[in-house]
Amino acid sequence: MNAQATEQAWRTPTPGRRGTRTARIAVSAVLVGAAALAVLLVPPLFPLDQQAVDLTAKLDPPSADHPFGTDEVGRDVLLRSVYGLRVSLLVGLVAALVASGIGLLVGCAAGALGGRTDRVVMRLVDTFTAVPHLLMGIFIVAMFRPGIWPVVASVGLTHWVSTARIVRAEVLSLRARPFVDAAISGGASRMRVASRHLLPAVLPQAGLAAVLMVPHAIWHESALSFLGLGIPAHEASLGTMINGARGSLVTGEWWPTLFPGLFIVIPTLAIAGLAGAWRERINPRRRSELVL
Repeated sequence: MNAQATEQAWRTPTPGRRGTRTARIAVSAVLVGAAALAVLLVPPLFPLDQQAVDLTAKLDPPSADHPFGTDEVGRDVLLRSVYGLRVSLLVGLVAALVASGIGLLVGCAAGALGGRTDRVVMRLVDTFTAVPHLLMGIFIVAMFRPGIWPVVASVGLTHWVSTARIVRAEVLSLRARPFVDAAISGGASRMRVASRHLLPAVLPQAGLAAVLMVPHAIWHESALSFLGLGIPAHEASLGTMINGARGSLVTGEWWPTLFPGLFIVIPTLAIAGLAGAWRERINPRRRSELVL
């Protein structure tokens, strides 16, 4: 009886924990909503000339005219940060969908077919895992001209392995369920079992993996742009802005580096907070399976 009471107390969240979780979700939702409104409304209302410079306003500190100050060539840091966040969110969303789609198909095929197919696919996954993501991403981006779509391809083609592993594990677990045995006993083919029973059952996990992939993809895009391999240098990108402001940081002008960095950190933490709440809801006993 004491063991059951202890287990129930462990599973049931206290009012304080519930309040903290609710506040975390609310703050994350507000931040994600603010970021979405900014990237949707600011560009039409405040068009940015990517090539424009104003050397008379070079490295002005934050003020009423420029709330986040100006950069090394006189461009408004706030406006360029919003444009850079727009690029990062676009890359993050599309790359996460690509990576999760590949991982879903590979993992479902490996788990449903089993046998030699499963072994070959998992060796392929191990091969991709052995190579650092950033190194492989640099190799992919270096083959094309700088732009958004090479970065999307770089992230999508290097980050599908975690989703494939998760989906395969779920499919292997589902294959032992009675409803799958009943479908097979009724004469259903492997393809029908996979498409009608296994694939719909793993979609929530794959969707969660896609959401968790968005912050990772944003950081990946920023890292590539910081190295000069992502977005062209004249276009607004958070990684490019931080790279260009390194010299200003040494001389004491902190704002061209700080604010683009915050535009990377805060939205990614907010998205990760919402994804964590979703993870706890769909699978509360396996909270550590999906990580950034």
